[in-house]
Amino acid sequence: MKVVTSGSAYLDIDAYACCIAYAELLNLQGVDARAVSSAPLNASISKTVLGWQSSLDDYLPRAGDEFVLVDVSDYQHFDPAVVLEQVVEVIDHHPGFENYWAQKLGSAADILPIGAAATLIFQRWESAELLPLISKKSAVLLATAILDNTLNFTGQLTTQSDIRAYEVLAQRAKLEADWPERYFAECQATIESDLIGALAVDMKRLKADSNLPQVFAQMAVWDASALIRTHRSTIGHWLAAQGGDWLLNVISIRECRSYFLAEPLVSQQKLSQLLSIEWHAGMAVLERALLRKELLKLGLERISVMSKPPLVL
Repeated sequence: MKVVTSGSAYLDIDAYACCIAYAELLNLQGVDARAVSSAPLNASISKTVLGWQSSLDDYLPRAGDEFVLVDVSDYQHFDPAVVLEQVVEVIDHHPGFENYWAQKLGSAADILPIGAAATLIFQRWESAELLPLISKKSAVLLATAILDNTLNFTGQLTTQSDIRAYEVLAQRAKLEADWPERYFAECQATIESDLIGALAVDMKRLKADSNLPQVFAQMAVWDASALIRTHRSTIGHWLAAQGGDWLLNVISIRECRSYFLAEPLVSQQKLSQLLSIEWHAGMAVLERALLRKELLKLGLERISVMSKPPLVL
């Protein structure tokens, strides 16, 4: 059996949609597959999304199982069920592990700089010529995952492939024109109903040499400025309790901006080395929406530049 799964920290809408839709495709192709995850769902999987009667499968490990990883390629953060030696396919859009998987799996490693991993799953359906058979739940999940991961198509990693995939899937799923605004507003309401829980489930601890704050939380909402005005004190106290080097990236879909909260000076300095920003009382506003994975890429690029030997003239 092929087990389609993702990361261990949390499951966002992209990973959730990819697991379910790819397992469905594999089963249509005659491959016994299950969509599996033990990770907690984050706020991007809203109540409406949960109401679409799509769900993950129960799973009991078996010796001969093979694993397909979607929306993750860092082997240190795979779902605990994964046996590394039995991974047969990786489909992801996060940078950093392309060479590792290319050497290990060859063409079965599909790691591309694209807005959403869901776009890559859509392309699998299309290349298999089975798109007319995709279920409505998988179509709507993939479409919403693309919407979320491209920040309503304002994110810098958005490609024409993402835009086209969303258009085709939204048409198949009969999504209404106001779905993007309703979706992101619903995600914000979910976050605000349990702010600490939302921070905890979508927080990552980065390595000291990442060139980024070691505690890095992120959330995408419809109106970030309103959320920060209401909850800034709560956010600051909780993140400070997680360590002395922290950052929260609040992406405002309505404004197409990123709001950075980072009260520790060391955290501000790390961001200022990567981006041209000004800090005011622990907050900086970037005049575009920037995802955590984009900041991670900038950090990796800085490490690469710093590690190059100086030119000898």
